[in-house]
Amino acid sequence: MNFVFLVTGLLFVFVLGYIFSYNRKNIRIRPIAMMLIAQLVLSFFILNTTIGLSIISAISKLFDTLMGYGVEGVNFVFGGMENEPGAVFFLNVLLPIVFISVLIGILNFIKVLPFFIKYVGMGMSKLNGMGKLENYVAVSSALFGQSEVFLTTKEQLNKISKRRLYTLCTSAMSAVSVSVIGAYMTMLEPKYVVVGIIINIFSALIVANLLNPYELKPEEDYTVINDEADHKEKESFFQMISEAIMDGFKVAVIVGAMLIGFIALMAMINNLFDLIFHISFQEILGYVFAPIAFIMGIPWSEAVAAGGIMATKLVTNEFVAILSFQDIAANLSAKTEAIVSVFLISFANFSSIGIITGAVKALNDKRGSEVASFGLKLLFGSTLASILSATLVGLFM
Repeated sequence: MNFVFLVTGLLFVFVLGYIFSYNRKNIRIRPIAMMLIAQLVLSFFILNTTIGLSIISAISKLFDTLMGYGVEGVNFVFGGMENEPGAVFFLNVLLPIVFISVLIGILNFIKVLPFFIKYVGMGMSKLNGMGKLENYVAVSSALFGQSEVFLTTKEQLNKISKRRLYTLCTSAMSAVSVSVIGAYMTMLEPKYVVVGIIINIFSALIVANLLNPYELKPEEDYTVINDEADHKEKESFFQMISEAIMDGFKVAVIVGAMLIGFIALMAMINNLFDLIFHISFQEILGYVFAPIAFIMGIPWSEAVAAGGIMATKLVTNEFVAILSFQDIAANLSAKTEAIVSVFLISFANFSSIGIITGAVKALNDKRGSEVASFGLKLLFGSTLASILSATLVGLFM
């Protein structure tokens, strides 16, 4: 049955991608097939081999340790409040992001991350035949996040076509930031977090290839030529540390503020719907998304509950959806847990349209307006990418 649902899920993504494609005749089957094979191999290796599970265990322990170091700083400032019963989410999960941000800054400063991104992106370019810039952004988005990645492509924004810009933005919205991976791992099974991050890179490019196919001339196939850092005086190590700390704190505060606003809004809407229609808003969303959840391989008895979580992520953000998912995950099958968990590992939601538009607009006003013009199609594409990733994982459960 798993194979049957793999086929139905893939058909759902590919049929919708074909229907809404900008240029159906230019869809290239070979790159899509190569990336699908890569996803299947990687998913199987991570989820079903001793070596893969050992790697996941090591990564999980690493992030547990790093989050523990982060809590040491929180403990000094807040006097152990995070260890008290009922300690708030902000102290336990969000504030340790500050320390993870510092580590990312250090790895970037000593050129480890740029080296990794460059050569992994070049390898993927050989695999899928897509542009070097597209693959660079796909990989770097998974490390830097959906808005920060555009800082490294500032010089290219004026040179690329609107079609290429859509592909770059789809990759950015389909990714997550390394700075929040530790937080995700405290709320979801770590192996699903890792596999979701990896295969989402490919899913975003597959969907972009369906919705937005184009061919590049040799002279257009460049990567990041002039990083923004090359145009300013190199900052000192401790200046970088200070900026990384502030960046991490901003992420923690922004996520916390969004949780307050979205969870309160969802509670009010649920209550209003319950009073008027005797059914919560999330339940209604669950019924709307239930057929999609079923096509992805989720048992029909759990499709409404799972669909409600998926829809919650779309209309709010992944943190709100994950917190809701924690309340029901224990009552769901392992397969449903895997599929929903991987679906949640991306920034594909309505608020991300504004985040990406604002990030690009801050660097290039004209290109930012173009991003706003295809914002809904951008959300559509990144959601299809999440569906594709989650469907593939369901095969191995």
